[in-house]
Amino acid sequence: MSAEEQRQATPDAGLSRQRVVLEAIRLADREGAEGMGMRGLARTLGVGAMSLYHYVANKEELLDAMVDVVFDEIEFPPQGTDWQSAIRQRALSARRVLARHPWAIGLMESRTSPGPANLRHHEAVLACLRSAGFTLSMAVHANWLLDSYVYGFALQEASLPFDTADEIAGMAKDVYLPQLPADEFPHLNESAAALVTDGFDPADEFIFGLDLVLAALEPLRESA
Repeated sequence: MSAEEQRQATPDAGLSRQRVVLEAIRLADREGAEGMGMRGLARTLGVGAMSLYHYVANKEELLDAMVDVVFDEIEFPPQGTDWQSAIRQRALSARRVLARHPWAIGLMESRTSPGPANLRHHEAVLACLRSAGFTLSMAVHANWLLDSYVYGFALQEASLPFDTADEIAGMAKDVYLPQLPADEFPHLNESAAALVTDGFDPADEFIFGLDLVLAALEPLRESA
């Protein structure tokens, strides 16, 4: 090993696994998971690339740790309330967290070496459903359905070309409506015009769909 390689392989003062993981999350928040390479992370930390391997064995281990932090930010379904309220609160928390970390959406259920926060979170969700009276198989179905809804909505929301109600109203007026002549696309024109006058809040749409899912699951719990 050359002198330069030895220097890069030496742990840097002030560096820790926690710091590496948190800085990787900040980098991914800015540039996405694809833009979060080990060399780029090392540059951001101001260390040699080989130094990182004292704290994570490879990028996959780093991604596991990053996803675990994201799971740790999501609230558990609270105890002492009805199951629908508990799952609703957990889903709302997950949407907020994934809005902060959109790079994580496609990674949340892909890890084959889940961390402790990941496992605790899934255990808490299943415990909530089972204690509410869902059978084991129905709790699994419900869990899959709820996660599919939350992750799917979060992915769609992350791809929207606007961030605020004012922005979508402006886009509907200046971008969408001119492309939607009423004689050719009457329903799309009507919908775009409503965005201008009535506004649009993704949070309202999320709750609307979530409550439909929860209401559809309730009879399946009762039939158990």
